[in-house]
Amino acid sequence: MKRYAMNTMKGLVLCFLTAVFALPAQAAEYTFRVAFIGPESHGQFISLNEKFKVDVEKKTNGRVVVEIYPNAQLGSDRQAIEGVSIGTIEMSASGGSALLPLDDQLKIMDLPFLFKSSEIAHQAYDQFLTKEFNKILEPHDLIILYAAELGFRHITNNRQPIHKPDDLKGLKIRTMENPLHVESFKLLGSNPTPVAFSELYTALQQGTVDAQENPISVISTGKFYEVQKYLSLTGHIYSPTVLLVNKTYWESLPEDIRSILSEILKETQAFERDVLVKQNIAAVDELRGKGVQVNDLSPEEKQAFFDRCKPVYDAYVKKYGDSLLQRINTLK
Repeated sequence: MKRYAMNTMKGLVLCFLTAVFALPAQAAEYTFRVAFIGPESHGQFISLNEKFKVDVEKKTNGRVVVEIYPNAQLGSDRQAIEGVSIGTIEMSASGGSALLPLDDQLKIMDLPFLFKSSEIAHQAYDQFLTKEFNKILEPHDLIILYAAELGFRHITNNRQPIHKPDDLKGLKIRTMENPLHVESFKLLGSNPTPVAFSELYTALQQGTVDAQENPISVISTGKFYEVQKYLSLTGHIYSPTVLLVNKTYWESLPEDIRSILSEILKETQAFERDVLVKQNIAAVDELRGKGVQVNDLSPEEKQAFFDRCKPVYDAYVKKYGDSLLQRINTLK
């Protein structure tokens, strides 16, 4: 009788445990779809996937699920930003330059030779630029959750190393569909030709354009070394990467979730900056190993480029003043 009772008890315990472990996991209350135009090998995707996604899902106990869509699955940067603005996508990890069409005041983000180093750029964004840009983006229902590293933009081409503005004369260079970029490269004597990023490799391969400009990590992950001979480290524009969210959606989240996310976002920003800086440094060596001829520019050579581009500064200051520029110039 005792053996029967014990067996019965064991059976009940076993049934209970089976039932508990068979219960479905708690369904997510929120899903963050994050648009990203780059590949999985890019440091920005790595940071979002290995840091942001993991920490968010763990620290919210599954209440929030993060789905990252690389390779422009949700459209170009501009399309993704529009999706976040109207609320059809929760988040977009985009190059800051893609925000410029929303408001001319944002042009300061892409003024050539604005920052002398990534460290100064980080200070500017952390101390005041992100806050100022969020004021400008408010009518578009957008918030920059953080600004991290994409890196300085450099020029590749198939003609010659670039040391001075005249080396660009007549060069058909692909630029973003960005009026400020186009204007700057016209001042440098080249023939800027906007081409969608998804079509850039083919355009270089077929000779539709002779050159392009991008951060090192993009040049590497985009495999442009297969169709370009020269890389000149002009560092003409510093490009941040921004994580955007729909403002209305963000403010609708429970306070406890927003509190958790805010801490994770600070950590992800630092993580991403570290990953991208290291990836950019490693990519230069990789490109050399692939046969690309790499040349740096001296401070004097960069000054010559800046002098040619001064009219874009004059136009910005005339319209919006120089208060932000002065604050940037105080950073060291």
